[in-house]
Amino acid sequence: MQDADIRRTNLSQLLRRKRCLRVLEAHSPISALLAEQSRLERGAGPSLSYDAIWSSSLTDSTHKGLPDIEILSPSNRLHGIREIFDVCSLPMIFDGDTGGKAEHFAIHVKMLDRAGVSAVVIEDKCGLKKNSLFGNAVSQLQDSIEEFCDKIRVGCSSRSHEDLLIIARCESLILDKGMDDAIERCLAYVAAGADGIMIHSRKKDGLEILEFARLFRRHCPRVPLICVPTSYAHLSFDELEGAGFNAVIYANHMLRSAYMAMRDVAVGILEHGRTLEVEPRCLGIDEILDLVPGTR
Repeated sequence: MQDADIRRTNLSQLLRRKRCLRVLEAHSPISALLAEQSRLERGAGPSLSYDAIWSSSLTDSTHKGLPDIEILSPSNRLHGIREIFDVCSLPMIFDGDTGGKAEHFAIHVKMLDRAGVSAVVIEDKCGLKKNSLFGNAVSQLQDSIEEFCDKIRVGCSSRSHEDLLIIARCESLILDKGMDDAIERCLAYVAAGADGIMIHSRKKDGLEILEFARLFRRHCPRVPLICVPTSYAHLSFDELEGAGFNAVIYANHMLRSAYMAMRDVAVGILEHGRTLEVEPRCLGIDEILDLVPGTR
């Protein structure tokens, strides 16, 4: 079995074997390497680690200094995916934005399939993509159920491996369309062939995301359900797992934390006219030489 096939199969197997997966954003080979190497030892209990990585359209575009408006297509991001796969064996869940036109999505699914991506997530919006966390503060249009279901079917029929999962992301809660609309849409997406559902919310208390999980599980007890707790950051992994989620994606934290560290070091060097004061915030030279295998 080729590496791409193994990577794809691993995510499907993990979703069947584990109750809930930990997924961390990776926007570069070094961030992917860190995600794979991160371990938390817990004494007598099993260690904690990440099961997969998330290729975010927000962090990929921001990393290149571009706006998060679907300006980077999957084909634009393929080179970065391959660079990540050169150093990281974790399966990748790919943020496919809206998927674009159905005809384009079919071609992109084939590209991502060949590259070894394990899952593609597309959101049910149309028109110029805006980041979901803006909510209704900016103009965002939701696709019709029928059109989005057609896009899901096109994606499913375009893949050569069923282990490449097509995940439907519902934006009804983001756009204040209500719980009934969210449930109706997600059931239709599952019926159209979606291998899983990602539900997104910008409410900071997290109550609607927990309510959605409870209602969705009444209809679909075994369909993979994914959340992105950027807004409701106080909810723990254990709480989300207990609510019925099968994957929790920490969707932008590697880039956000790296940016803050780089900004503070850059200003610190200007302030002090030397690097002595910022050295404690930098990885030691010996450590960075040992970080990437084969450097020594």
